[in-house]
Amino acid sequence: MEDVRPAREADASAICRIYNQGIEDRLATLETDLRTPEERRQWLKTRDARHPVIVAEGVVAGTEPATFSNRPPTSRAGLAAPATTILAWASLNVFNAREAYRFVADISVYVERGWRGKGVGRALLTRLVELGREQGYHKLVLSAFPFNTAGVALYERLGFRTVGIYEEQGQLDGQWVDTIVMERLL
Repeated sequence: MEDVRPAREADASAICRIYNQGIEDRLATLETDLRTPEERRQWLKTRDARHPVIVAEGVVAGTEPATFSNRPPTSRAGLAAPATTILAWASLNVFNAREAYRFVADISVYVERGWRGKGVGRALLTRLVELGREQGYHKLVLSAFPFNTAGVALYERLGFRTVGIYEEQGQLDGQWVDTIVMERLL
């Protein structure tokens, strides 16, 4: 992973792709309807400074020669150029619109399938905690599935604690699922 930065409108398609993976995998959200790049573009436009979206970018080096040559490579010349791609995204979200909750933010973290378990989520979550402090939040909260053990373990490693379980909080594929409620005081 190379960089964690604020999301731009041009990132909408990648954010959409990664979010749709989370929806399809049934590991991270009770959402069931896939999103479109245009919907994610509009969603990005509605964000304000207190509710940023961030992305993790990575450089994926080309491993196949761009052109054929019988000579052994003497440098990176001839290799496909490295491509920068969005590996994950995260956001600080409105927890509740009531004024009394203005110091609490809900968080979202979504990592591309091939990059899960490689430190990308940790980098984004670490940055979300920093952004939460910068924006004057007192607490960050999240809801996770108990069977998303890797996600729950990551949250715990970064100081989130379980404060409860919502039993049968929603239905996925005709099955009731519980959600764990976690928080971290800043």
